[in-house]
Amino acid sequence: MARGLSVAAVVVAVMVLVGVGHGFPAEDLVVRLPGQPVVKFKQYAGYVDVDLKNGRSLFYYFVEADSNADKKPLSLWLNGGPGCSSMGGGAFTELGPFFPLGNGRGLRLNSKSWNKASNLLFVESPAGVGWSYSNTTSDYTTGDANTARDMHIFLINWYKKFPSFKSRDLYLTGESYAGHYIPQLAIALLDHNQHSTGFKFNIKGVAIGNPLLKLDRDVPAVYEYYWSHGMISDEIGLTLMNDCNFEDYTFASPHNESTACNDAITQANNIVSEYVNNYDVILDVCYPSIVEQELRLKKTATKMSVGVDVCMSYERRFYFNLPEVQRALHANRTKLPYLWSMCSDILNYNDNDGNINILPLLKRIIKNKIPVWIFSGDQDSVVPLLGSRTLMRELAHDLKFKVTVPYGAWFHQGQVGGWMTEYGNLLTFATVRGAAHMVPYAQPSRALHLFSSLVRGSRLPNNTRPAIEY
Repeated sequence: MARGLSVAAVVVAVMVLVGVGHGFPAEDLVVRLPGQPVVKFKQYAGYVDVDLKNGRSLFYYFVEADSNADKKPLSLWLNGGPGCSSMGGGAFTELGPFFPLGNGRGLRLNSKSWNKASNLLFVESPAGVGWSYSNTTSDYTTGDANTARDMHIFLINWYKKFPSFKSRDLYLTGESYAGHYIPQLAIALLDHNQHSTGFKFNIKGVAIGNPLLKLDRDVPAVYEYYWSHGMISDEIGLTLMNDCNFEDYTFASPHNESTACNDAITQANNIVSEYVNNYDVILDVCYPSIVEQELRLKKTATKMSVGVDVCMSYERRFYFNLPEVQRALHANRTKLPYLWSMCSDILNYNDNDGNINILPLLKRIIKNKIPVWIFSGDQDSVVPLLGSRTLMRELAHDLKFKVTVPYGAWFHQGQVGGWMTEYGNLLTFATVRGAAHMVPYAQPSRALHLFSSLVRGSRLPNNTRPAIEY
């Protein structure tokens, strides 16, 4: 017993020293995740309270840059949904340092993690997503305004835990419905800066992948994508283009006045079917019943398609629900009455918020001289590049920006990484060739190159000459 106490005391002492040395919270230090490869950078995870009265707290996971962490910026990543987890998405499927192994019980190193270029902060937001929670049930009925407010409070309180980052360059990044989360958070932070006589957020850039920005353009782009990629017939495609008025489309009421339009939408959705991965139309699909059975039997369940593990989502869910994993992450401190899942089943998110036009918010961000990068995986049919590209051109026209880089190919490792254009030196639109809705998941090397270009303040290379690459 005395020997056990001595070992525990040593571990605590080491944790405290590590925490004090960095000015970071020792109690949030993740000593090591189960099945994790040995790494030199440190990880922290835990909770930040955003409303003590209601008992509302957001779960975070912070990963240091893998080298020169004290000299590199801080990048926040949010997944979308609304109501989906940045732990399950960004942190452990896309751009974080680890991916789950096919057996669901260990981790493998992501050699193209974005912590090559930046310190990374992932937050499960809003409360009700993943391990973030509230003790007040009514908090789970929420929307964009509440999400932005809580994330603003979260960042202020997170900086109290990590004060050395207060002056560090801050990049706001995410994907999908984070096309709403990130711009609205950026506006909240800019409002804070405008009224604060003390601390100000040092926002240096915004980058959002396949973002929902304006419903009446992003929705018809889905059906244009289906048609242009041979997923629906000419007859259905023409009906959709000629008979549908997507200006009246809302999430709450997606039906059109035209019967022909509604029938065509139904036919299109049936033809595309569940046997195609809408988030990446070239990837195979994963059959969860087989995977979950293999995970329970401790067999390797990984299924590969074009070099991508298409069953990673099920392996990740299995891993995060292991008690030893939750203990290592200091997660689930209130013993939630449900399992961790990628997207929340308890959240009642305001459907009307999806109809908000985000372009005026991007315009204000850019007018504050903050670069905005919108990037699109070109195999995504959920929020396709066809809509985002048009919206960026319209935004540039509204800002009276001239084209500073003509639309053309950008290169990575001697191959076309995608296509890009830049307006007014502040607005960049880029596609990522062969990438999915979750760009870093399907094209990790190209995604890292794009992100590292942003944080270095450089343009994507438009020739095949060697460039600085991670």
